[in-house]
Amino acid sequence: MTSRRLAKIAQAILETVSTTILLHLRDPRIQNVTVLHVEVAPDVQSAKIYISIMGDEKAKALCMHGLESAKGFIQSKIADRIQTRYTPIIRFVQDSVVKDSAEALRILDELQIEREAEELAKKSSLEDNQSSDEESHGD
Repeated sequence: MTSRRLAKIAQAILETVSTTILLHLRDPRIQNVTVLHVEVAPDVQSAKIYISIMGDEKAKALCMHGLESAKGFIQSKIADRIQTRYTPIIRFVQDSVVKDSAEALRILDELQIEREAEELAKKSSLEDNQSSDEESHGD
């Protein structure tokens, strides 16, 4: 199967799963879920759905349990959307990309603050040296 066709199927699954989670699932355990991307096997028999869940570990575990419970309903929505011989068996995979990027941004912000503090300290020490030099030359 061509990679273009697989990409179209993956995009259709992503849209279907996102819409289903957002509009059709009423499970209170499923909250703060973002569907990031979908990988479809070359034989279209299975698909990995990469998701990001915001919240603590307990909320993530509850959400994953809720998604596993709703897997059959979500697969039926996928079957309605894509016209293939087999409906891919879906598997949810937590992707920590969003969490990792937020952590990287936090570290970069801390480094920027430290750098600015060092520059400010260096600048004030230079000014102190200049003023003491002027006082000693003025005598």
